[in-house]
Parts: sequence; structure tokens; C-alpha cells
Amino acid sequence: METEGTEGTEGTEATAGAAEFALPRSRQANERLHALIPGGAHTYAKGDDQYPEDLAPVISHGRGAHVWDVDGNAYVEYGSGLRSVSLGHAHPRVTEAVRREIDRGSNFVRPSIVEVEAAERFLATVPTAEMVKFAKNGSDATTAAVRLARAVTGRPKVAICADHPFFSTDDWFIATTPMSAGIPKATDELTVAFPYGNLAATEELLTRHQGEVACLILEPATHTEPAPGYLAGLRELADRHGCVLVFDEMITGLRWSEAGAQGLYGVVPDLSTFGKALGNGFAVAALAGRRDLMERGGLRHRGERVFLLSTTHGAETHALAAAMAVLTTYVEEGITAQLHAIGERLAAGVREAAAGAGVGDHVLVRGRASNLVFATLDERRQPSQQYRTLFLRQLLAGGVLAPSFVVSSALDDTDVERTVDAVAQACAVYRKALDAADPTPWLGGRPVKPVFRRLA
Repeated sequence: METEGTEGTEGTEATAGAAEFALPRSRQANERLHALIPGGAHTYAKGDDQYPEDLAPVISHGRGAHVWDVDGNAYVEYGSGLRSVSLGHAHPRVTEAVRREIDRGSNFVRPSIVEVEAAERFLATVPTAEMVKFAKNGSDATTAAVRLARAVTGRPKVAICADHPFFSTDDWFIATTPMSAGIPKATDELTVAFPYGNLAATEELLTRHQGEVACLILEPATHTEPAPGYLAGLRELADRHGCVLVFDEMITGLRWSEAGAQGLYGVVPDLSTFGKALGNGFAVAALAGRRDLMERGGLRHRGERVFLLSTTHGAETHALAAAMAVLTTYVEEGITAQLHAIGERLAAGVREAAAGAGVGDHVLVRGRASNLVFATLDERRQPSQQYRTLFLRQLLAGGVLAPSFVVSSALDDTDVERTVDAVAQACAVYRKALDAADPTPWLGGRPVKPVFRRLA
């Protein structure tokens, strides 16, 4: 574990292993967070229940692919900002663009010229869309897509992909999770689900709810690549059944290609939503799509108006400047290709380390190279929160903060090598736990918990 004496300076290598690794200042800060903020974080996926007990670092600052916690420990970071910081922290092109706009004012009583410039830049990068509207978070964008689909079809039901973990904080999606408290049952009944990759099951669903489904909404790809013809098949099903096809590109946008999964696979949805990597950590999301649909939320039509998106802060100039800088950087520097190359090196190294420790069938790396996750399996090769806890604990002690292995372009070869070394050490402990058929002695406390659960 690297430590630093003062903010912004790198420190020395400590010798403490996982058993001695402790975060007293982070533990105190987490107590303060829980006293004032429900859940101790503003995003459930960032909660300290997602980390080993008393080993949830509270971050002081970050640069590039590295972050420092309030205890002074330095980490190589993955999954930065829940996949949003794909260029690395404080990227110079992005921060310079933001500083430039902040000095010119951030929000006005009328649209700023930055809004049309950002729209032009976005649509030039995602040419499969014809219009775009910006927001501050992905939930607003996906809910706007659902509302628009219901308006243009006159249908009440939303069909979500059951195999994708998150679409929105709004009732139409949260009603389908174990955390549905506070949502009327009538709302739940308006959302139905279809399995990813199964066109026959999706057609059966649309037939069973004939004339009721306003849209199909899914992530076009995540940890599993779509089978040849699958997305095109969904496109045909949506057309035949008269519903809107919505791609949630919050993750795939920019990471699959500069134009997202729709640009890579060549299947054009009616509507799509973008966010996360779009702002490199700054709050900006987008709803994009066909002009005839999007214009229903505008003024240049004769039909019934749709309250599409209307946010006080949706067009803050500095966030749109960040988005333009991100899009320019991706195109000019080939960032998507870099993410894939870094991810391929990391995946190969992790798999080799796991195999070398005899746990290659238990510590698995999955997903597209630009969006890697890991699975931790027990003695029966079943997913295990206990073994995940063991693995996370050992990585933290090795100076790697990795709820996933999702890479940023700021990672260099040294970072990847350091990560693979930490994985190798973690896998050696993992092997001991498997041999004992009990990971409990290596957990240091309660296991990590899934985000979506009924009870705290």
C-alpha cells in the first residue's frame, strides 16, 4: 500500500498486509456520512456495505487513474465514478474546458450558445440520432424516453430487459426490484420484463400484451455480447408490434465505440440515452433519437405536447463544455481503442494470475475489454459474496480499489502490472480459503451485500 504524507505527493511502500490494513480516518468519516446522509453515500453502489467491514475508503482526491483516501493511502482505481470517469481524474482537456466556461457564467434565463454547440458535437459523434436533449442524470433521460414512448404509442406498459441491473431511480423501474417500498402495486403492474438474447420469449411477451407495450428498453450489450442478429431482431419485433425501441447506452456509450453500441453493431434504436463517460465525472446525460419522436417534446408540431425534459440545471455551461471536450478527446485520441487495449492486457494478466494460484475456475474476468467485471465463485463454483469480500479486502491491502475491473484510459502499464501483482496475492489467499472450504477467517467481518435487497 502506498501512502502519502501530504495531499498530492506520493509516498512510500508500506509492508502491512491485509490483516494489518486499517482505515481509521475513513471509518470515522463513514460514521459522519451515515449520521447525515441516508446510506452514507449519494449512490447506493458507493455505500460502505459494498466493501469489507471497516475497509471502505473515503476519498480525498484523485489524479489520472489514482485516488487517495483520507488516511493517506494511494490506490490504482477501477470503475471510476461508477464508470463515468473514463479519461481519468482531472483530465487536462476536460478541466480546462470547464474552467473556461465557469468564468463566463453557468446558467442563464435563455439558452446559451454552448447548448447548440454541444448538441452539434454530440450528434456529429452519434450520427444515428437526429435530435438530443441534455439532462443531469441518466434516470431523468431514461424516464423521459419511457414517457415519450407512452405518449407516441398511447400504450401504458414498459418492457424492460430482466437481465440488466439498473435503468432508473423512478418508480417504473424500482418497482421491479426488492427495494420497491413506497411504490403502489398499480405502478408495478405497468412494467413487464423480457430476457436478453431471447427473441422468441420477447415476441411471446409482446403478443401476450398485444397493443399494450409502449417500448422495449434494454442495454444493447453489457457483460455479454449480443448474438448475431439479436439486436436487428429486436428492431424488427418493435416495428412489427408498433412499440418504440430504446437503447440505454449509459455504459456502452463511448466505451463500445464513440457512437456507442448502436454505432458498433449498426442497429439504430428509436431513442437512446447516454451519460456516465459523456462528462468524465461531470453531471451530464442525454436523450437522443428520431426527429419525429423527439420533436413531440418540442414546439414545432401540431400534436399533443409531451413534457419531455425540463431541468433547471440540465444545460449548465461547464458540464456541456466537459461533454464537448470528452467527445473531442475520444475522437481525436482514439480513446475507445485505448480502453479496449488496456482492458485486454489487464484481463490476460488477471487470468494468468488466477490460473497460477489454482483459482482460475473461481476468479473470473468477464465482459468486453472496455467494461470488465469479475466474478468470485465458491467451492461449488457458485457466486459468493463471502469470496468477493475476501478478494476485495486483499486488493485494497495491495493498493487496488476495484469494485470492478472497468478501466480508464489513464491507466498505464505500471498500473496494470501493480494490479496483476495484487490479484496474484489475493488469489493465493483465495486458494487457502478454498482449501479450507471456509473463507470466514479472511473476511475481517460481515460480507459485502447486494445493492438491491429488501432489508437493510
